[in-house]
Parts: sequence; C-alpha cells; structure tokens
Amino acid sequence: MFFGAKAAHAAAGTAKGERGPPADLGEVLKKAATRAIGGGRSGAAAGVLQVLSLMWLRTTMNYQYRYGGSMSEVMAKLYKEGGVGRFYRGVGFALLQQPLSRFGDTAANAGMVVLLESFDSTRELPPFVKTVCASAAAALWRIWLMPIDSFKTNMQVEEEGFQKLLAKIRARGVGVLFEGSAATLGSSFVGHYPWFATFNTLQSMIPQADNNLAVKLLRNAWIGLCASAVSDCCSNSLRVIKTTKQTSPQRISYVEAVQNVMQVDGIKGLLGRGLGTRLVTNGLQGMLFSVVWRLFDEYWK
Repeated sequence: MFFGAKAAHAAAGTAKGERGPPADLGEVLKKAATRAIGGGRSGAAAGVLQVLSLMWLRTTMNYQYRYGGSMSEVMAKLYKEGGVGRFYRGVGFALLQQPLSRFGDTAANAGMVVLLESFDSTRELPPFVKTVCASAAAALWRIWLMPIDSFKTNMQVEEEGFQKLLAKIRARGVGVLFEGSAATLGSSFVGHYPWFATFNTLQSMIPQADNNLAVKLLRNAWIGLCASAVSDCCSNSLRVIKTTKQTSPQRISYVEAVQNVMQVDGIKGLLGRGLGTRLVTNGLQGMLFSVVWRLFDEYWK
C-alpha cells in the first residue's frame, strides 16, 4: 500500500509537470560511491578503537552466548583460565573483522541514502524505507566475513578454540567456517536495520548543535546508545543460536542449537543469554562509534 501511494504521488507530480529534471545516473553513482567511501573509512577507524578498548566485554558476552552464566561468573572463570590475555584471544581476527564489518555497515548506509536521495521518485521516502536497502546490503556483506568470525568466536569461547576449529576443518572441510551463516544473515539484518533506523530517525528529529562541540558529542553519544539498545534487544536470540551452532564440536542443525540452549536455560536463556553484557558493551561501543564516526566523517568529507 505504501509503495502504491508513493507511485501514485510520483505519477501525479509528473502529470502536473512538478517533477525535476531526471538525475544523471553516472553522477548519482559517482556521488554515492564517494560518500560511501568516506562513511566506510570513518566506520573502520571507529571500529579499531572499539576492539582495542572493549574486546574483554565481547569475549565475556560470546562465552555467555555459548554456555550461559552471569557476567561476573564468566569473567571470573575466564580470568582463571589465562588472566587478562584470556579476554583478548582472537584479537587479531577481531581487529580485521570489526573494521571490515563497520565499513560495510556505514558504506551501505551512507551510500544508499545518497543514492536514493538523488532521484525524485525516492527522495521523499522515509528513513526506514531507505534503511531497508542498506540493511540488506550490509547483511550480505557479513556472510563474506564468516571465516574470520568463526576463528575469532571459537578462540573466545573455547580454551583451545583455534586448534579445535582447525580439527573440524580437517574433518569436515572449509564449510565449517560458514556454519551459522543463516543466523548471521538474520541477526545482521535484524540488528543493522533497527540500529540505523533509530540512528537516522533520531538524527533527523534531534536538533543539531553545530556551535557547541560538547553538546554535539553528547547528542551523538545519546543517539548511538539508543540505537544500540534497540538493535540488541531485537537480535540477541539469533546471536545466541549462531554462537551455539558455530562453536559446537559436532555439526548440529539450528533446531538442535535452539534445543541445546532451551535444555539448559529455557526460553530465558534463548532470549537473554549475554543480553545484559551486550547492552553494556554495545552501549559503550555505540556511543564511541557514533561520536568517532561523526568526527572522522566530517573530517573526511
């Protein structure tokens, strides 16, 4: 119904001669590509800072996804296994994955918005419709990063994660590196869409503070926090399923992954494993990413 209404509106505008001159496709694509590269580069820089400062929380969260437990219990257990270094196992893969992930997210968002705003027929679409297109592109991008994610997650969750994953590759082939891809696709879309939908909507609703840097940073930090909280609550159960399937010693189906979680922690575990840690982690990361991204984005425009 919505798209039909927009089509009718566009047709009416054309009939009245109100429509502007048609956009030059080459210029539109060039503009979108330039803007996407700028947005993606800003996201990559912000992502590196996130990994170095907050990976210890990510490791705790992924362990909770797999085995459950409170944040304090898991942190104490991981510390006994290897001290502070235990929380940074897989940091090399994380440093590679996070910037690449954020590059895809921000490039899709920035580039798609510019592309859609360059045509009369799509310029007036609401932010959430434009975000759907960006979310689909970002979700597909994450699938190509699954091998990196598999090594990182297994090293975070299992004490001998790297060796165990290599053993699974030798036994079952490189396809094991893509286990959990469907859940990743779902969680990336479900998480990416609410994040940028909230982010873009609040950016348009909350007034800018161009002449006050402190207020400007607080504004972007608050928007990032709200976007992260909405995203986390929507996608957490899919991430629990993904991590369970991805780190299982044997090949299991998604149904079996759900059953494994339910047998231990019930529906509460399926929906809430690691959610508290994720809200804290992504709240901090969301604020950091939002602030740093905006600063770099303005610098590199």
